[in-house]
Amino acid sequence: MSKVDFPLLVARAVRNVSSIPSSAPSAGVTGHSLLRPDGSLGPVASLVDGLLLAALEQEASDIHIEPADAGQSLRIRLRVDGFLRPVPGLEETIPRLILPNLINRLKVMSHLDTTERRLPQDGRFSFTADWSGKGEITVDVRVSVIPVLWGEKVVLRLLNLLSTRRLECLDLSPDNEGIIRRWCRLSGGLVLVTGPVGSGKTTTLYGVLSELDAATRNIVTVEDPVECAIDGINQMAADEDYLTFPRALRAVLRQDPDVVLVGEIRDEETAEIAVRAALTGRLILSTLHTNDAVGAVIRLLEMGIKPYLLAATLAGAMGQRLLRRLCSDCREEYLPEEDSPEGVFIRKVPGNRENDDKRFYRPVTGNRQCPVCGGSGYHGRIPVHELLPVSEELSGAIARGAGVKELREIAAAGGFKSMAADGIEKAAAGLTTIAEVERSLYGMV
Repeated sequence: MSKVDFPLLVARAVRNVSSIPSSAPSAGVTGHSLLRPDGSLGPVASLVDGLLLAALEQEASDIHIEPADAGQSLRIRLRVDGFLRPVPGLEETIPRLILPNLINRLKVMSHLDTTERRLPQDGRFSFTADWSGKGEITVDVRVSVIPVLWGEKVVLRLLNLLSTRRLECLDLSPDNEGIIRRWCRLSGGLVLVTGPVGSGKTTTLYGVLSELDAATRNIVTVEDPVECAIDGINQMAADEDYLTFPRALRAVLRQDPDVVLVGEIRDEETAEIAVRAALTGRLILSTLHTNDAVGAVIRLLEMGIKPYLLAATLAGAMGQRLLRRLCSDCREEYLPEEDSPEGVFIRKVPGNRENDDKRFYRPVTGNRQCPVCGGSGYHGRIPVHELLPVSEELSGAIARGAGVKELREIAAAGGFKSMAADGIEKAAAGLTTIAEVERSLYGMV
């Protein structure tokens, strides 16, 4: 739990807020060394630093700062393991008086316009801090500010150490890791990673990039925004107004690239350029927002890509989700009953008959307060994957415009393992729970 004394920091901020200039010079811009708040930076600055430290200690992915109670107070929450929860030590709403100065502090740190309150703004900054047990680290923070009914809402996304991700850190099954490593050795083709927002697609693609030889290959990325700098790789930041994905991608293809990472295929024009680039012998990596790997094929066809072009270029698609990781300090082993919801779910997932009599794990029942997970039963997150290599048979089906059902049947005949099957295997290994697999993949609680 966080050691920051938030009640004291809030009290100082309330007491001194009227004396703090809204455009005070930033001590939190890129390269700022974040220290434990002691009031030396000023009340609001200390509160901001305390929030960043608390998010880091809780391993949060986002900080949400928003007006509450019809604008009468301020609510601050952290997204931890995919769920929003109060900041430890700051469970109650705090006086709204702090909100404008708190937002101005973040705007200054992010090089945003402090006088603009009617339009959304996006920025970023970074800080360094000592993380318990992990030494000094640098964290990039992406900042989004939007106007809401009672003021402004800020969301800070912490992008921590994405550049150090490698395939062996992604909790891939041995079979799935082998497939991805084969994709990394391709000289050309299109490889897609699919899933909803926040499912770890960029982290996976960065892991793929880490396996490529940047010394002998020209690797270029086009991202919106660039989430983390990677040594040896040329990264371009796209935007929606001037340097759009299609325009940036056309420019990159004139730079003699061997591998191009396109942050996201958002429209027909980007899809067309990416597919034709893959057709010329370049390895194109990208993401799509679809529910699963097979859905990536259908989405590209719906975008207007000719079936014969997609069949000739698509090397593979990967679907993934993030599940909460079961706390290893307070789990218990059990055997699901055959007629229980979990037992029924295990049996109905194709390819999991061998798991019918296996024991699984779940959080310990009762009100035990585990010091690792705080009694939630979960700590951290773990991905589940499904990988769809495009075989000759599958390529032929794509070329003739086969539907989802036929594509799934062909994939299953070739040994395709779904995210549900991967999740059940990880649940049997004690990494997560059957209930969490159901919740994440099918929305069941």
